Amino acid sequence: MSYSVLIVEDHPFQHEYLLNLFRDQGNIRVEAARDGNEAYELLKKQAFDLVLTDLLMPGMDGIQLIQRLSTLPSKPALAIMSAASRRMIVSAGVMAQSMGLTVVGQLSKPVVPAAVSSLMGNLDSLMKSDKPLVREPLRLKRETLCEAMFKGELQAWFQPKKSLHDGHIVAAEALARWVHPEHGLLMPSDFLPSLVTLGLEKELLMLFIKQTIAAQAIWNSQGYDIPVSINLPTHLLDDADLADTLHDYVCAEGGTPTKLGFELMECSTTQDISKYYAGACRLRMKGFGLAQDDFGQGFSSYFNLVSTPFTELKIDRALVHGCVENPNLASALASIVTLGRQLGLEVVAEGVESQEELALLRKLNCDRVQGFLISRAVSFGHFGHLLHEDAPPRVH
Repeated sequence: MSYSVLIVEDHPFQHEYLLNLFRDQGNIRVEAARDGNEAYELLKKQAFDLVLTDLLMPGMDGIQLIQRLSTLPSKPALAIMSAASRRMIVSAGVMAQSMGLTVVGQLSKPVVPAAVSSLMGNLDSLMKSDKPLVREPLRLKRETLCEAMFKGELQAWFQPKKSLHDGHIVAAEALARWVHPEHGLLMPSDFLPSLVTLGLEKELLMLFIKQTIAAQAIWNSQGYDIPVSINLPTHLLDDADLADTLHDYVCAEGGTPTKLGFELMECSTTQDISKYYAGACRLRMKGFGLAQDDFGQGFSSYFNLVSTPFTELKIDRALVHGCVENPNLASALASIVTLGRQLGLEVVAEGVESQEELALLRKLNCDRVQGFLISRAVSFGHFGHLLHEDAPPRVH
């Protein structure tokens, strides 16, 4: 597969050196710019698959260029290189990801041929994967979304959680997908912003509970007992009756509360912190599992972790991605896994994409993993096939 690469490097020797390194890779159209301004002008005229930029440059520096990249209608993949500290490079990468860019490499100078080969391998994996392209969310009307839910077009798809103790699929997370009659499969970033703006989160939650219970019944009939966790926007805990409503609804649908868990999302907060703790406690009292989602990013805190009756700790993908190459991330992961286990929580690492990451997490005694290395989110029927491929039936 042929790729187009733009190198942004102000030092004349490094400029030519990097051009030669990429040309040696073969089947790559490579161009170079001397600074951020020149690069941005090129990017406005033509699309590139990958931009490799230095951080420390005169004029428009690498950070400013990355900010400009996030405004482009067609966003290239990004790789960052610098002679600055490793923490500086990592911080720039986090900034880029927060702006919707896909970071496929973080290189320290001097760049060596093996690093370029690895970088192009990452780009190749990205281009061949089923990860969604970054694009603007659709602007949707309330009646459109309600109709999609009524027709069953908005669906809970399931991403497996695999145990690192025995290697089997032991649980799943329900993730939102829209099987659109015209646009095909839409990802959450396409429609959730509109759904949140229109205040339809509780309706989606109830729909996914219903779909999950139906899926669990089918898997159970095939011999598999699979607990499922569902994302729950934290502000819904402002409703003092939420725990009762969910419990009654699950029982009415023939489900079992202990086989369902809720992952508290950081996209919103309760109006009163007492409502957060009251809601979390009552969900656990009703038998539901409770997970701290995306730990290590956003507003998650150690105090929140130890003061909320969680049953599961989910480590954010931002700490997992690059943990093999970055000893700081690996140390943070080790500390979080140890803390989670000491608190009696099931520790799950999200976003696992390589065998090396899997091996490190196993070495750290993490309990479970999920991510593209294991499987993307799939429909409930396809998930049943994954269970059959994974192990013989375990319940009767």
